[in-house]
Amino acid sequence: MGEGVEWGLHCCMVLAWLDDHAPIATARLAEIFELPPEYLKKRLQPLVREGILDSTPGARGGYRLARTPERITLMDVVAAVEGRTEAFRCTEIRRRGAGASRAGSDFAKPCGIAKAMGRAELAWRRELEAQTVADLLAGTPANASKYTRSFYERVAT
Repeated sequence: MGEGVEWGLHCCMVLAWLDDHAPIATARLAEIFELPPEYLKKRLQPLVREGILDSTPGARGGYRLARTPERITLMDVVAAVEGRTEAFRCTEIRRRGAGASRAGSDFAKPCGIAKAMGRAELAWRRELEAQTVADLLAGTPANASKYTRSFYERVAT
């Protein structure tokens, strides 16, 4: 997974904490993470396309959560940023080399590797579907929200 998932999840958390200030300008959101605004904007575009964030154009525009934190799963963010393709794709390499001369019926069922990777992927996806941005917010230190709000409000003045 690329760091876009991490940035996406952190931005969702910050946008939840700063909801009363929304929309949050790209430049202001980027300041919180010491990122170039254009870099962050590119990381957030997939979240807008998938309906996780709303983007308002213009001088008073910016980002806000499009759904409540309870309705944004970690899998939503992963899928938006990384796509919905499976992490493991079986290419049937067992049919090459020594396996090339074997009968096609020998390959009627997926091999043990494909089965194991499929089970692992399913477990991973289920775990990410079971957790929301609200769960992440609940697990942060008590002062994380205060620190973020304080930083945002200090920079605003």
